[in-house]
Amino acid sequence: MPSEFVRETFPVGPLRCNCTLLANLETREAIIIDPGDEIAGILARLAQRQFSLKQIIVTHAHIDHIGGAAQLRRVTGAPVLFHQADLPILGMMEMQAAWLGIATPEKTALDQSAEDGLTAGIAGLEAVVIHSPGHTPGSICLHFPKQELLLAGDTLFAGSVGRTDLPGGDTKALLRSIHSRLLPLPENTLVVPGHGQETTLGQESETNPFLQPGMQP
Repeated sequence: MPSEFVRETFPVGPLRCNCTLLANLETREAIIIDPGDEIAGILARLAQRQFSLKQIIVTHAHIDHIGGAAQLRRVTGAPVLFHQADLPILGMMEMQAAWLGIATPEKTALDQSAEDGLTAGIAGLEAVVIHSPGHTPGSICLHFPKQELLLAGDTLFAGSVGRTDLPGGDTKALLRSIHSRLLPLPENTLVVPGHGQETTLGQESETNPFLQPGMQP
Protein backbone atom coordinates (compact mmCIF):
# COMPACT_ATOMS: atom_id res chain seq x y z
CA MET A 1 0.00 0.00 0.00
CA PRO A 2 1.38 3.47 -0.86
CA SER A 3 3.08 5.25 2.02
CA GLU A 4 0.48 8.05 2.10
CA PHE A 5 -2.10 5.57 3.35
CA VAL A 6 -2.29 3.53 6.51
CA ARG A 7 -4.14 0.33 7.31
CA GLU A 8 -4.56 -1.05 10.79
CA THR A 9 -6.42 -4.34 11.21
CA PHE A 10 -7.03 -5.53 14.76
CA PRO A 11 -9.35 -8.07 16.44
CA VAL A 12 -12.26 -6.83 18.55
CA GLY A 13 -14.89 -8.47 20.71
CA PRO A 14 -15.28 -11.99 22.08
CA LEU A 15 -15.27 -13.54 18.58
CA ARG A 16 -12.16 -11.53 17.58
CA CYS A 17 -13.65 -9.92 14.50
CA ASN A 18 -11.07 -8.21 12.30
CA CYS A 19 -11.85 -4.50 12.44
CA THR A 20 -9.96 -2.37 9.90
CA LEU A 21 -9.03 1.31 9.94
CA LEU A 22 -8.00 2.82 6.61
CA ALA A 23 -6.83 6.43 6.41
CA ASN A 24 -5.40 8.93 3.96
CA LEU A 25 -2.37 10.40 5.69
CA GLU A 26 -2.54 13.60 3.64
CA THR A 27 -6.17 14.48 4.34
CA ARG A 28 -6.34 12.68 7.73
CA GLU A 29 -9.68 11.22 6.63
CA ALA A 30 -10.48 7.65 7.64
CA ILE A 31 -12.98 4.84 7.33
CA ILE A 32 -13.67 1.99 9.73
CA ILE A 33 -14.83 -1.43 8.56
CA ASP A 34 -16.62 -3.86 10.90
CA PRO A 35 -16.57 -2.07 14.28
CA GLY A 36 -18.04 -5.00 16.15
CA ASP A 37 -16.93 -4.03 19.66
CA GLU A 38 -14.32 -2.17 21.74
CA ILE A 39 -15.35 1.24 20.40
CA ALA A 40 -13.33 3.10 23.02
CA GLY A 41 -10.19 1.56 21.57
CA ILE A 42 -11.21 2.44 18.02
CA LEU A 43 -11.87 6.05 19.03
CA ALA A 44 -8.48 6.17 20.75
CA ARG A 45 -6.77 5.02 17.54
CA LEU A 46 -8.54 7.74 15.58
CA ALA A 47 -7.71 10.43 18.14
CA GLN A 48 -4.06 9.40 18.49
CA ARG A 49 -3.51 9.83 14.75
CA GLN A 50 -5.85 12.83 14.49
CA PHE A 51 -7.99 11.06 11.92
CA SER A 52 -11.46 12.28 11.01
CA LEU A 53 -13.86 9.39 10.52
CA LYS A 54 -15.90 9.81 7.35
CA GLN A 55 -17.56 6.42 6.89
CA ILE A 56 -18.43 3.26 8.80
CA ILE A 57 -18.83 0.21 6.57
CA VAL A 58 -20.13 -3.13 7.80
CA THR A 59 -19.60 -6.28 5.74
CA HIS A 60 -22.66 -8.00 7.23
CA ALA A 61 -25.06 -7.62 10.14
CA HIS A 62 -23.82 -10.28 12.52
CA ILE A 63 -23.31 -8.90 16.01
CA ASP A 64 -19.54 -9.39 16.04
CA HIS A 65 -19.19 -7.10 13.00
CA ILE A 66 -21.92 -4.51 13.57
CA GLY A 67 -22.37 -4.46 17.35
CA GLY A 68 -20.45 -1.22 17.93
CA ALA A 69 -21.55 0.67 14.83
CA ALA A 70 -24.33 2.63 16.54
CA GLN A 71 -22.00 3.91 19.26
CA LEU A 72 -19.28 4.82 16.76
CA ARG A 73 -21.85 6.61 14.59
CA ARG A 74 -23.22 8.54 17.56
CA VAL A 75 -19.80 9.74 18.71
CA THR A 76 -18.32 10.61 15.31
CA GLY A 77 -21.34 11.41 13.16
CA ALA A 78 -20.00 9.16 10.40
CA PRO A 79 -22.68 7.41 8.32
CA VAL A 80 -23.13 3.65 8.45
CA LEU A 81 -23.21 1.59 5.26
CA PHE A 82 -24.21 -2.04 4.90
CA HIS A 83 -26.37 -3.95 2.44
CA GLN A 84 -30.09 -3.54 3.04
CA ALA A 85 -30.64 -7.28 2.49
CA ASP A 86 -29.19 -7.76 5.98
CA LEU A 87 -31.82 -5.64 7.72
CA PRO A 88 -33.64 -8.82 8.86
CA ILE A 89 -30.37 -10.08 10.36
CA LEU A 90 -29.97 -6.76 12.18
CA GLY A 91 -33.49 -7.21 13.49
CA MET A 92 -32.36 -10.43 15.20
CA MET A 93 -29.83 -8.63 17.40
CA GLU A 94 -31.41 -9.82 20.66
CA MET A 95 -31.23 -13.43 19.46
CA GLN A 96 -27.64 -12.99 18.31
CA ALA A 97 -26.67 -11.56 21.70
CA ALA A 98 -28.37 -14.46 23.45
CA TRP A 99 -26.31 -16.94 21.40
CA LEU A 100 -23.16 -15.34 22.80
CA GLY A 101 -24.51 -14.67 26.28
CA ILE A 102 -23.82 -10.93 26.06
CA ALA A 103 -25.88 -7.79 26.41
CA THR A 104 -27.79 -6.66 23.33
CA PRO A 105 -26.02 -3.69 21.74
CA GLU A 106 -27.81 -0.67 20.33
CA LYS A 107 -29.03 -1.30 16.79
CA THR A 108 -27.47 1.05 14.28
CA ALA A 109 -29.33 3.01 11.66
CA LEU A 110 -28.66 2.28 7.99
CA ASP A 111 -27.61 5.54 6.36
CA GLN A 112 -26.91 4.08 2.92
CA SER A 113 -27.26 0.60 1.49
CA ALA A 114 -23.94 -0.78 0.25
CA GLU A 115 -25.31 -2.01 -3.06
CA ASP A 116 -23.25 -4.01 -5.54
CA GLY A 117 -20.98 -1.75 -7.58
CA LEU A 118 -21.23 1.22 -5.20
CA THR A 119 -18.02 3.21 -4.77
CA ALA A 120 -17.40 3.61 -1.05
CA GLY A 121 -14.51 4.95 1.02
CA ILE A 122 -12.63 8.25 0.83
CA ALA A 123 -10.46 10.12 -1.66
CA GLY A 124 -7.50 7.94 -2.60
CA LEU A 125 -9.00 4.93 -0.87
CA GLU A 126 -11.96 4.12 -3.06
CA ALA A 127 -13.55 0.70 -2.69
CA VAL A 128 -15.92 -1.10 -5.01
CA VAL A 129 -18.68 -2.89 -3.12
CA ILE A 130 -19.05 -6.54 -4.14
CA HIS A 131 -22.33 -8.09 -3.03
CA SER A 132 -21.37 -11.62 -1.97
CA PRO A 133 -24.43 -13.35 -0.50
CA GLY A 134 -24.08 -16.71 1.18
CA HIS A 135 -22.87 -16.17 4.73
CA THR A 136 -25.78 -13.75 5.03
CA PRO A 137 -28.10 -12.41 2.31
CA GLY A 138 -26.47 -8.98 2.47
CA SER A 139 -22.82 -9.93 2.88
CA ILE A 140 -20.42 -7.68 0.99
CA CYS A 141 -16.72 -7.53 0.24
CA LEU A 142 -14.79 -4.31 -0.36
CA HIS A 143 -12.28 -4.26 -3.21
CA PHE A 144 -9.68 -1.48 -3.20
CA PRO A 145 -8.15 -1.82 -6.70
CA LYS A 146 -5.38 0.76 -6.21
CA GLN A 147 -4.25 -0.89 -3.00
CA GLU A 148 -4.70 -4.46 -4.33
CA LEU A 149 -6.74 -5.12 -1.20
CA LEU A 150 -9.91 -7.08 -0.53
CA LEU A 151 -11.76 -6.87 2.77
CA ALA A 152 -13.70 -10.10 2.55
CA GLY A 153 -15.81 -10.08 5.70
CA ASP A 154 -16.94 -13.61 6.51
CA THR A 155 -17.25 -14.65 2.87
CA LEU A 156 -13.69 -15.98 2.46
CA PHE A 157 -11.06 -16.98 5.01
CA ALA A 158 -7.52 -18.29 4.83
CA GLY A 159 -8.14 -21.97 4.12
CA SER A 160 -11.88 -21.80 4.63
CA VAL A 161 -15.12 -20.01 3.79
CA GLY A 162 -17.91 -18.46 5.81
CA ARG A 163 -20.34 -20.65 7.72
CA THR A 164 -23.83 -21.01 6.27
CA ASP A 165 -25.70 -22.72 9.13
CA LEU A 166 -27.04 -19.50 10.64
CA PRO A 167 -30.29 -17.80 9.55
CA GLY A 168 -30.00 -16.54 5.98
CA GLY A 169 -27.01 -18.71 5.15
CA ASP A 170 -26.81 -20.42 1.75
CA THR A 171 -23.84 -22.65 0.86
CA LYS A 172 -24.45 -22.65 -2.89
CA ALA A 173 -24.83 -18.88 -2.94
CA LEU A 174 -21.62 -18.48 -0.90
CA LEU A 175 -19.53 -20.62 -3.25
CA ARG A 176 -21.10 -18.93 -6.25
CA SER A 177 -20.18 -15.53 -4.82
CA ILE A 178 -16.57 -16.55 -4.28
CA HIS A 179 -16.11 -18.22 -7.66
CA SER A 180 -17.91 -15.60 -9.73
CA ARG A 181 -17.09 -12.37 -7.88
CA LEU A 182 -13.84 -12.84 -5.95
CA LEU A 183 -11.61 -15.34 -7.76
CA PRO A 184 -11.66 -13.34 -11.04
CA LEU A 185 -9.87 -10.49 -9.23
CA PRO A 186 -6.05 -10.33 -9.54
CA GLU A 187 -4.45 -13.29 -7.79
CA ASN A 188 -1.98 -11.08 -5.90
CA THR A 189 -4.87 -9.27 -4.18
CA LEU A 190 -4.34 -9.25 -0.41
CA VAL A 191 -7.35 -10.70 1.40
CA VAL A 192 -8.22 -9.48 4.89
CA PRO A 193 -10.95 -11.83 6.16
CA GLY A 194 -13.44 -11.13 8.89
CA HIS A 195 -11.50 -13.36 11.30
CA GLY A 196 -8.02 -14.84 11.37
CA GLN A 197 -4.96 -14.37 9.24
CA GLU A 198 -4.53 -12.58 5.94
CA THR A 199 -4.02 -14.40 2.67
CA THR A 200 -4.12 -13.77 -1.10
CA LEU A 201 -6.65 -14.76 -3.72
CA GLY A 202 -3.97 -16.76 -5.53
CA GLN A 203 -3.17 -18.73 -2.40
CA GLU A 204 -6.82 -19.51 -1.75
CA SER A 205 -7.48 -20.48 -5.36
CA GLU A 206 -4.64 -23.00 -5.16
CA THR A 207 -5.02 -24.42 -1.67
CA ASN A 208 -8.40 -23.64 -0.12
CA PRO A 209 -10.19 -27.01 0.04
CA PHE A 210 -13.59 -25.37 -0.46
CA LEU A 211 -12.50 -23.83 -3.78
CA GLN A 212 -11.08 -26.88 -5.52
CA PRO A 213 -12.63 -28.67 -8.54
CA GLY A 214 -15.79 -30.45 -7.56
CA MET A 215 -16.72 -27.83 -4.98
CA GLN A 216 -17.99 -25.27 -7.49
CA PRO A 217 -21.73 -24.54 -7.21
